[in-house]
Parts: sequence; C-alpha cells; structure tokens
Amino acid sequence: MRLKDIKILILDDDSDVLIALRLLLKSKVKEVVVEKRPNNIMSLFEKNNFDIVILDMNFNGLVNTGNEGIYWLKKIKQLSPATDVILITAYGDIDLAVRSLKEGASDFIVKPWENERLVQTLHELTEKKGKKKPARSSLKTEARKIIGESAVIKDVFFKLEKIAPTDANVLILGENGTGKDLIASAIHENSLRKDKPFVKVDVGALTASLFESELFGYKKGAFTDAREDRKGRFEIASGGTLFLDEIGNISLQQQARLLTVLQNRQITPLGSNEPIPVDIRLLCATNLELTVLADENRFRKDLIYRINTVELTIPPLRARGGDIKLLTNHFINMYAEKYFKDSFTVDVNFMEKLKDYKFPGNVRELQYALERAVIMAEGQTLTAGDLMFSPIEKFQDTVCENDLTLETMEKNTILKVVEKNNGNISKSAKELGITRTALYRRLNKYGL
Repeated sequence: MRLKDIKILILDDDSDVLIALRLLLKSKVKEVVVEKRPNNIMSLFEKNNFDIVILDMNFNGLVNTGNEGIYWLKKIKQLSPATDVILITAYGDIDLAVRSLKEGASDFIVKPWENERLVQTLHELTEKKGKKKPARSSLKTEARKIIGESAVIKDVFFKLEKIAPTDANVLILGENGTGKDLIASAIHENSLRKDKPFVKVDVGALTASLFESELFGYKKGAFTDAREDRKGRFEIASGGTLFLDEIGNISLQQQARLLTVLQNRQITPLGSNEPIPVDIRLLCATNLELTVLADENRFRKDLIYRINTVELTIPPLRARGGDIKLLTNHFINMYAEKYFKDSFTVDVNFMEKLKDYKFPGNVRELQYALERAVIMAEGQTLTAGDLMFSPIEKFQDTVCENDLTLETMEKNTILKVVEKNNGNISKSAKELGITRTALYRRLNKYGL
C-alpha cells in the first residue's frame, strides 16, 4: 500500500493544528479529513474507512492528563481495529506513551513535532499495512539476560514490551553500569527490525575528527588516510537499529550535524556530494539526568525532542531490593563454571555486606566484585572477607547541605523511601502519600 492511497482523519480541538497538518498532508495522501469534535467520530467512521487517525490527547482544555485521548483511542479501535492511530501530545511522559501503546496506538509523537518525522511515520505505517503482523509474545533473547523480579525492574520489562514493537525513538536513561546497552539490545531483538543490523556506537568517545567519518562514512581520497570507500554506521545500520551510547557527551557542533541527518533521514559521506537515504530506528543512552541534558548550553532541545519520542529510565541497583540476591547467585554460578570451580555457598555476612553497600557502579560493579571473590576464594563458602569493592567507584550521596531547593529535597526523599522499601513502588507511594502513577512520574522526572 502506498501513502498516496490512504485516507487520514485528524482529530484536534486546535484549529491551527488542523490547518497545519492538512496543509502538510493533503498533497501526500488520498484524502485528509479534519475534525475538532471527537464525539463526531462514530458518524465519521460510518461514512469513511480511515486508514490512519492522528489524534490529540487533550480536548477539554481544562485538565491535560491525556485521558481524553486514551478514551477516544479506545473508541476508534472498537469502531475500526485495523485503523492505525498516532497520538500527539505536548507531554513526553513515558507512562502515558506506554499506556497509549498498550491500548492499541501505533505510535506516539510529541509536540512540537517535526514534519519530516511525522511523514516518515506515516510512510512506515503504510508499508506495514497488508503485511501479517507477528503474534505478540513475551520478551525474548537479550531481555532474558536482564535478571530481576523487583517492582521497579518489572516496570522496565513492561514498558520495554510495549515500546519494542514500535518504531519509536527511545532515550534510555540511567547511571553507569545499570545495563542500558542490554536494554537497547532487548528493544532491537523484540522489534520488527530484529532480523536487520543492530549497530552500537559510543559517540561520547569519538573525537571531532572521527565523528563524521565513523557515523557517515567517507569516499576514497576524502582525506590523507582514506585509501578506499568506507560506509558509516548510519548506512551499515540502515533497515535496522542504530544505538548511540553516551549521547550526552557529544559537542554542540556534533549535535547540530546529527540533528540535520535525523531530520532529513539521509547522510552524505565525507568526500561526496551525493546524499544517501537511511532507514534506521534510533536508540540513545546517557547517564545524565534529563533535567541536566535539557540545559541548552549543554544539549540542544530540538535534538532531545528528536531522539526522545519515549524515554526509559533504568533504576540503580540500590533501588532494586531482592534483585541483588538473584544477580549474586547468577554471577557466582557463572564464574564458578568459567574458572572450573565447584559450586559455592555464601554465608549470611556475605549477603549482608552486599545489601549494605550502595553500589555506585551498579550491576557492573557487582559483577566484577563477585568475579574477584570467586577467583580468590580459599574454600567453597564465600564470606564477607572474600568481598572487596572497587576503589575507583564512589557513591555520590544525593544529600547536599547547601542544596535545599524543593526539587532536590523531593528527589532525596523519594530516593530514600524507594530504597527503604527495596524498590516496592506501591509501598513507597503509600508512604509518600501519592499514587503509583504520580510516583512513576517523579521517578522519571528525576531519572531515578
């Protein structure tokens, strides 16, 4: 099916939005119908078979919770299950995005949208129409490597399962060592692009001179050492997924170059004047909090919108409660087998020492500490004396006597309560006197 053959319904109570989208799409599709009143949906579907609906999430103008959009999304899916629905909102709330995807939305776009990205999304949905969708299944492959049963990690699994099958760009947030690369791999392996390339680039480690050649490639003779043509990571990943790790560490100049490529969906290798179209799903990761990343002196906000259709925050190990024991057993067994040792038992003091430690290096630090313990152990029972933590990691306590802003105090309180309840969100929300949803929003806000 071609984009030229589809009929689109646009539902929004903002006349300017309706005019802008109609002007953008009328020459690209068969028919565009605009409507300000969502309660006319039933009569509109009685007269037309819409292929795609672009739906605003807020209509009453009083309380912008997104619930209005969810309500009308359900109505549309009841009237026409085959119709794709793209939800548009001014709020990049991951929980709201996940909820809309769970209810049957095909994609989620944040205002202010990029015209090129919206048209690209329509192209992708149109191409998939008529193709048999794979049966939905539980997470597989890389997701199986993510070990945990705590409430906070189960929430990550839930969101991952909803996000992965879409083509939405995802920004993965979390401290160093929390497993952001595993999450990126799991998203790819559970997506419709799983049979295509998954290409990871640590962009934070690229020098200014390497940035363009590594990402966009070059032609023979483009510079002194360019002895042959070389494809860049964007071109290699075309058709699949491109994972840009440590995105928060690239310069403003590199951000501008990256933004141009993402807007145009094409790259121009060094030494060439011919652009090459690329079709990638973009995943990015950073250990910076979103509030820090949003500082325009450090990172362009227009690029944040481009890479952050939805965001996924990976919790620190110290907030995952009983997962520490599960991970400990996994790593001890893994390293016992690797180093040809008999199975180990652990004494009570060993586990107590693990539970009392803050793990600034998160799962990665736990893994290395347990590998060393297995290697150095004298007997088959691991004791607290066998456990040594890395001196290169240092826990940065969130409490600062000189920082008494309301946001900092709220963040510190939430962190302490979640840690106290071993990552149990329901208990933490009850103790804080707020709802689970409100707590999730604050966890996402502060990158916890």
